[in-house]
Parts: sequence; structure tokens; C-alpha cells
Amino acid sequence: MKIILPDAVNFIITTLQKNGFEAYAVGGCIRDSILNKVPKDWDITTSASPTDVINLFHKTIPTGLKHGTVTVIVDKFHYEVTTYRIDGEYTDNRHPDNVLFTKSLYEDLQRRDFTINALAFNYLDGLKDPFNGKTDILNGIIRCVGVPDLRFEEDALRLLRAVRFSCEHNFKIDKATFDSIIKNFRLIESISIERIRDEFSKILLSETPSLGIKTLNATNLLKLIMPELSLCVGFNQHNPHHNKDVFEHIMLVLDNTKKNLTLRLAALLHDIGKPKCFTLDANGIGHFYGHNKISFQISKEILKRLRYDNYTIDTVGILIKEHMVLANKMKEASIKKFISRVGTSNLPLLFNLLEADLLGHKPPHDFSKIDYFKTSISEILDRKEPFSLNQLAINGSDLINLGYIKGPKIGFILNEILDLVLENPSLNTKEKLLEIAKNKL
Repeated sequence: MKIILPDAVNFIITTLQKNGFEAYAVGGCIRDSILNKVPKDWDITTSASPTDVINLFHKTIPTGLKHGTVTVIVDKFHYEVTTYRIDGEYTDNRHPDNVLFTKSLYEDLQRRDFTINALAFNYLDGLKDPFNGKTDILNGIIRCVGVPDLRFEEDALRLLRAVRFSCEHNFKIDKATFDSIIKNFRLIESISIERIRDEFSKILLSETPSLGIKTLNATNLLKLIMPELSLCVGFNQHNPHHNKDVFEHIMLVLDNTKKNLTLRLAALLHDIGKPKCFTLDANGIGHFYGHNKISFQISKEILKRLRYDNYTIDTVGILIKEHMVLANKMKEASIKKFISRVGTSNLPLLFNLLEADLLGHKPPHDFSKIDYFKTSISEILDRKEPFSLNQLAINGSDLINLGYIKGPKIGFILNEILDLVLENPSLNTKEKLLEIAKNKL
């Protein structure tokens, strides 16, 4: 293992050292360096006060003076430099009420969440690792610094961060830390929904997201974040095409999707409505008629509750509603309507979801329907034939000029005309469509 500091980071550290202060790169950047990963950010901790830091560097931003943080700008890149500190009481289970600056690196590292993040390094002193974080990294262990209950009471978001680090790095959570998460899981209720959403999204974007979701379930956190998904755990599908319960099927689908947040949210929620629409026929076979529509409705409620943006909510909804598209054969006109509903930019996401969904079924897996569907769509797109309202040769203004009154009737007529064009693309000229519209008027 060799930790290599970027030139700008080393410049900041050596500048502080030359002026009589201690300074180290600290936290996740050192963890990632030990894991041979490229750090996303480089944070620096120092014995210098915020005022000292501001005085020593030409370009700085007083990012968070109250908590000892100054952003130093070197070659247009930003680096957070924070004074060694001891945190005061955490009455809101998230932020310290106050901080006390200290001259002790040990005291600063002692307040951090997990041993794998309580690491500091510079070229002069080497690695500072008072809590054996390097050993935990090499052994793949997530362990709290000190007493787990205290760490989680200080900042309840650490409950989710433990799960996130576990699935991001494929590490195991040590027993004392795991037991403490179960004991303190309700502390997450004190955290803002936006913070929860952000950590949850990072879990979904890990290499094997099912590990994170299963850990959330095992620690009871899933019941608070997404209780609707908890209902799927152990839900027997009683169906010859499935050899997994609903939850385990969803986990397989999730792991077989590409690393795209919208796609993975759709994978996670695509069957979440199954428990609500389960029926058992006379032969003991389970059915879930209309589960895509129920799942769409539930997913919309969940994503709004977690305050995802409208674009994400709408796109996830499209993917979930359309994931049963292969259940029935479609004529070409119906395929064109499908393309219009989904949008060409969402087709690759939907195809990935369809493939992942199939892989979540009982083997063998026959991809011929998906391949045929892809080919059919590709041929339609290559012909550049109209399949949506904005591709018609006329629009609402043309109808108004003909004598139609502004209102819902305009959209209704345009959709009727689109249906005709889908069946016969040669009709899509302004002259022909205006004639059809005149006759309808």
C-alpha cells in the first residue's frame, strides 16, 4: 500500500507544516487510497485555527467557520481544511450543538464515525491510525469508533452510512455495531427525509445494491424508510415461473440492472404492488393481475414521500407501468403508441429492466420475446414514421384556424388523428390531415 497525495493537497499540508502547524489528509480519501480506489474528495485536518488558514492562503472561502472549516482554492480546485475539534452535545441526533477546537489529532479522530474513516496521513509522519482502521479495511469490517450506541446517538444518519459503506465496499458490519443499529434504528426518524433519500440512493448505486437493501431489512431500517417493500419479504408467489418470494425476486432484478438511479428505483419498486393484488386460483397457482398499475401507484407515493424530483418520479412510473409490455402480442400501431408513451430516451432503460426481470424468474431464461420486440421497435424508428402528437403534420393551432374551439376537444381530435396515422403513415401530410379534421368538425 502506497498513499499518494495530489500535489495541491501536499502543498496545503506542507504550507501549514512550514508555519508550525500539524496537517493531514483525513478520512475517506485515505480509506479509498488503501483500497486502491481513486478518492472523490481530499479533506485536510489541521491544528491551525480557521483564521490561521485564511491568513496562510491566497484564495479561501469561509465555508463553515463555526465548525472550523475553510475551503482553500488551489488551481481552481476546492479543498476543505478543518481545524482539529471536539464535538459538543448532539441534541438533534444529527449536528453538534457546538464544537471545541483542540490541538490533538487523536481527539479529532476519536469523534469520527467508523474506524475506516478515522485515518490521517501526510508524508512527514506517515499513517496515523489510533483505532486500527487499516486493519478493518483489509479485513473488510465496518466498526464504530468507540461505543456504537454513542456514535449513533450523536448522528443517526450514521445508521444508514454504516449500511451504505458495507454494500459500497462489500464489507461486513461487526456484531457490536450491527446490534447497535438494530437497537437504535428508530433514531433515523429524527433525520430529514432528504438526507435519508441521498444515503438510500447511494446504496442503490453500489455494486451489489441488494446487499444494502437486505441489511436495511435485517436492521429494521427498511420498515421505517420503505414499509411497503417490507411487505414483500417472504411473500410466496405460488407461481411455476417463480422460484423466489417477491422480495428475493426484486433483489435479483435490482442486481441485474445497470448502475442508473432511475432504473434501479424502477427495479426496486416494479413488483411492490404484488402483495396487494395477489389471488390464488383453483389449482393453487398465484396471480398478480394488474400489479404493474398498483406498483406504479405505490411507487409514486413512495418517491414523493422521499422527495425525489418530478422527472425521476415520472420516469420510474413509466418504466414500472410498462414492464409487463411483453405479456400480450402487439400490432405495429400499438408498438408505435408504446414508443410514444415511453419515449425513445427511456427505451434502453426499459429494455434493461425487462431483461433483469426475466433473470429474476425461474430458469431457463428465454430472451427471444425481448429481442424480437427490440428489433420491431428499431425497424419502426429507422423508418422515421410518426408515432407521437408532435410528429403530426398539423397541430392545435391548425385546428383552431379551422374553427375548433380552444379546450380539451383539441387534444381529443389530435389523438384520434394520430390513431389513423399510426395505422396509415402516408396520411401524415398537412393537406390530408386538415381534410380529416374538417370532416370531423
